[in-house]
Amino acid sequence: MLKGPIALATIRTSAVLGLRLFVQAGTLLLVARMLGPEQFGGFVGISAIAIMLGSLSTLGMHLVLLRDVSRSAAGSSAIRSVVLQTALPMTLICGCLLFFVYLALAGGISAALILPSGGLVAIGASEILLLPLLALQAAVLHGRGQVAASQMLMMLPLALRLLVAVCISIVSVDDALSAYAYGYLSVSVVALAASFFALREPWPSIMTWRLPGRDMLVASGGFAAINFSRLAPLELDKALAGKLLPLETAGLYSAASRVVAAVTLPITAMNMSALPRLFREEGCHSQRTPKLLAIMYVAALVFGVLLSVGLWLAAPVFPWLFSSAYQGIEDVVKLLCFAIPGMTLRAVSGNVLMALGKPWWRIAFEVCGMAVLAVTAIVLIDRSSANGMAIALICSEWSMAAGGGTLLAVHLRRARKETSRAPSCA
Repeated sequence: MLKGPIALATIRTSAVLGLRLFVQAGTLLLVARMLGPEQFGGFVGISAIAIMLGSLSTLGMHLVLLRDVSRSAAGSSAIRSVVLQTALPMTLICGCLLFFVYLALAGGISAALILPSGGLVAIGASEILLLPLLALQAAVLHGRGQVAASQMLMMLPLALRLLVAVCISIVSVDDALSAYAYGYLSVSVVALAASFFALREPWPSIMTWRLPGRDMLVASGGFAAINFSRLAPLELDKALAGKLLPLETAGLYSAASRVVAAVTLPITAMNMSALPRLFREEGCHSQRTPKLLAIMYVAALVFGVLLSVGLWLAAPVFPWLFSSAYQGIEDVVKLLCFAIPGMTLRAVSGNVLMALGKPWWRIAFEVCGMAVLAVTAIVLIDRSSANGMAIALICSEWSMAAGGGTLLAVHLRRARKETSRAPSCA
């Protein structure tokens, strides 16, 4: 019977992420049908750039916050306050710099031509400036073991975006793309404001803010690189599709890719639930850690295969769900099913290496995977088809799964040799 703390947390988090899946699916279908393949491809290409850059906005301070709160007694408010004194100014400084980088990058691609300048600003401000601040709030809850609550907080802007999409669809706005972009920004403001009511703990006074010391900067920089390498493989394919394919074809591929990414949420729930414990056991060489990792890998592989089969069987439904404008999406979804087990295995390896003190090993294999994605996409892509992009993603995910698994095996072999002289975790 599933009764361990991680199993129970996984079940609770899976329930929340199941709700998130429903919200994401509803938003995806509404926005894709509302915008059509061409505008949808442009929107996803722009937002993918913003999401990738936004992953660097906190400079990894949200993961420092998660780590330190996880290790403190009962998620000490004092530890939270100390870390936030550094995390807040770093997030604002990095976010502002990255926002200007985003404007330079986004303005130079064809997808930007379908969005007004105000829409570009709205998407960038939401993903690069506001949502990273929300991530700091969610990290506190996550570190205290309230994984489901932290995910509810991060899901709030997604739920509000669904509401915006519903309203735009009902009202039949002439420029639906611009309306959705401005709504995108508005709901981020609302979600950040709501996070203060959820935590009921004020941020430290601006007079106490300070820049990080060298040790914290090194740690947070590693976490920032991890966060980027974790998110970039999920978004780089959409950005490349917007650059290398006609926008209509890019929209078709992006819709299929979003569907495939969404079905891996059960593995995401397991990884999130195990993360606080793995952080606590870093350097302790617990006897239980290898058993936990074995369970996580078996679950990732089994669920990955089952999800692939289930999505393959469901693929004929998607042309009807997305409308006749997305003819061909069934074939792309079926092709992307081969990437799902690689995605789930890669996600486990990445989270475990990060939590067990090998962040740069995670960065190494994920950066190599992104290089495989970019090179393979350029070589295989066909201007009339999204299949080349799908094959590139399959190659990338499986290369990362193999690389991450190999590096973790090397780390565990070294750890076993040190067990006799290392402290043991109860």
